[in-house]
Amino acid sequence: MVSYYHFQRMNKALPDPGTWEEYFETFLAGKVCWGSWHEHVKGWWEAKDKHRILYLFYEDMKKNPKHEVQKLTEFIEKKLDDKVLDKIVHYTSFDVMKQNSMANYSSIPAEIMDHSISPFMRKGAVGDWKKHFTVAQNERFDEDYKKKMADTRLTFHFQF
Repeated sequence: MVSYYHFQRMNKALPDPGTWEEYFETFLAGKVCWGSWHEHVKGWWEAKDKHRILYLFYEDMKKNPKHEVQKLTEFIEKKLDDKVLDKIVHYTSFDVMKQNSMANYSSIPAEIMDHSISPFMRKGAVGDWKKHFTVAQNERFDEDYKKKMADTRLTFHFQF
């Protein structure tokens, strides 16, 4: 939710998200530009049972990037040696991609993506949501998440 909020703030092709408090309510109601996050995620999670889809989680990529890259190479049935895997891990790290104009969208005109409002690649930190959510918002989000995601075995880790 926090990443979507900052992305929508800086992306001038999207409607202004309003204040964090307003966006929080809009997100929980599933009324963001792309619809309900819960339905979107559950839909793709269910689709993996019918189609060849690899699910990777950002938190896992942060915790053990080489392992996650190896999962990807297995999925695409490609064998890579450790030297190549290490290069991929390096060049796909958040810090390196944040400096790469081909990945960070800094070459897109400010009329479309205004990096002075928020960079496309902000922090890349797991658990940064804690700096945005109030205690009451966290409780509401947890309750809403449990209700909307109850019918799936999909689990997210929102912190390490």
